[in-house]
Amino acid sequence: MGVFVPGLVAVLVFYLVVLFVGIWAAWRHRVRGKKQESNERVMVGERDIGVVVGSFTLTATFVGGGYINGTAESLYSPEYGLLWTHAPLGGFFCVIVGGLFFAKKMRAQGYTTMLDPFQCKFGKRMGGLLFLPALCGDLFWSASVLAALGGTLSVVIGLDIRISVIASACISILYTLIGGLYSVAYTDIVQMICSFIGLWLCVPFAFTSAAIVAPTESFLQNSTANWKGTWDSGYAGAWFDSLVLVIFGNIPWQDYFQRVLATDSTKHAQMVSYISAVGIVIMAIPPALIGAVATSADWNMTGYGDVSPLEKGESAWILPIVLRYLTPPAVSVIGLGAIAAAVMSSTDSSILSASSMFTRNVYKLAIRQNASQKELVWVMRLSIIFVGGLATTLALTVGSVYKLWYLSCDVVYVVLFPQLTCVLYFDVNTYGSLSAYLVAIILRLGGGEPVFNLEPFIHYPGGTNFPFKTFSMLMSLVTLIVVSYTARYLFVNEIFPERFDFLGCKLTSGGCSIGIKEIDDAGKSSQNEDNGIFLYDVNGRKANGCVK
Repeated sequence: MGVFVPGLVAVLVFYLVVLFVGIWAAWRHRVRGKKQESNERVMVGERDIGVVVGSFTLTATFVGGGYINGTAESLYSPEYGLLWTHAPLGGFFCVIVGGLFFAKKMRAQGYTTMLDPFQCKFGKRMGGLLFLPALCGDLFWSASVLAALGGTLSVVIGLDIRISVIASACISILYTLIGGLYSVAYTDIVQMICSFIGLWLCVPFAFTSAAIVAPTESFLQNSTANWKGTWDSGYAGAWFDSLVLVIFGNIPWQDYFQRVLATDSTKHAQMVSYISAVGIVIMAIPPALIGAVATSADWNMTGYGDVSPLEKGESAWILPIVLRYLTPPAVSVIGLGAIAAAVMSSTDSSILSASSMFTRNVYKLAIRQNASQKELVWVMRLSIIFVGGLATTLALTVGSVYKLWYLSCDVVYVVLFPQLTCVLYFDVNTYGSLSAYLVAIILRLGGGEPVFNLEPFIHYPGGTNFPFKTFSMLMSLVTLIVVSYTARYLFVNEIFPERFDFLGCKLTSGGCSIGIKEIDDAGKSSQNEDNGIFLYDVNGRKANGCVK
């Protein structure tokens, strides 16, 4: 199949529009603010994001190419179906829980990244270690959305998948380099609108295609379709494990907290979460309908071929396949723009997220505490390029979009969720954090990982039905609390002398204090305390107290 020229032109125009909006957003805020560029400004702007922009950008962050293509793939694949498509429901409850229990606390403390509370309480080295699962999560997420767009462009306009992935990544990297969070936030608005209109426009054309076997009015009752999924009580544990993973595994993300921490108040931080929950569900409906209707298509009546995408092993690309072969060319081009919009809105977020954490929490706080703002800005830029390159490489080497998206939640859920929960709600320390980290890694890897052909070396009871991911997370949570309180008891009661405190927690002084003075520059922020940004004293300690 040759290149579909109208589609290629449409994609190029869309990319230019997005790039223009990204550059305009960066210029607008730079001129209005008249402030010297800093790495913190790139990460969270001036903390003046309102409810409207914040809701758009947070929804766009969740609703990426992996989410849209993965939802369609899940309903089309007989091994999943609607019953096993946890992304929409999980995403909804995720931001609701995040708004209720995490957004306000994080925003009220004026943190810059998700890793700040970890380094504040556990120290710079442990904070750097916790960066690794966060980086893996962002890489898998970025790769899933880039792979989604690459497959879409390849199917709809006949463009080589490698060119598609690389070009899309380059555009996202470019405007993220130029404007940081402001460029990402404002391009998200354009991308979200394009995604909403484009996907909903494609639905009626797909349903009324001559290739659909079941009449539209009886589609929901069509017994030959696989889209509903099947329930087997023997897999109830695995079903629960998957749902809980998606809900809580999407909370400890810098992508999420970057939006929350950039809002103009703690109240708006919560409102943005609640509003985006509705948007996440609404944006899942079109791809779900498209994936479902594909199960009733007679592909012999289309130009696709004699066998179905399922038989060809192309279920991951069912959304673009439906757009290409079950809708008119003009409509498929618009749908293509919708997917491209969703992909870029998540790619830029993940790239900025990982780069922000590396620059601040690894380079500045753990490696070069005295680095200048100019140096940090350049480190940030190089990090954006490096992370974008890694995600692009991964996108070209892993097959299933849905599995990549799911795996990104998996890593964060098992390792980071218990750490974030404890650091905000319990008086824990580095001994507990390090122990919990190791427990989470061992128990999770022990269950195996099919995406990377990793065989299990721990045989959990019940086999595949055992919720070993949730078990790993809970064991990590319990370990963190028990070891932390045990270590405190042993040192405070002088059962262990202070010289045995090899992690430097100084528990006899009232808390783990390592790394506090490096959490930010002295006197860095003196903005209104009502907005959740507090003054730092001469030692770099937050005026309201970094730890107990």
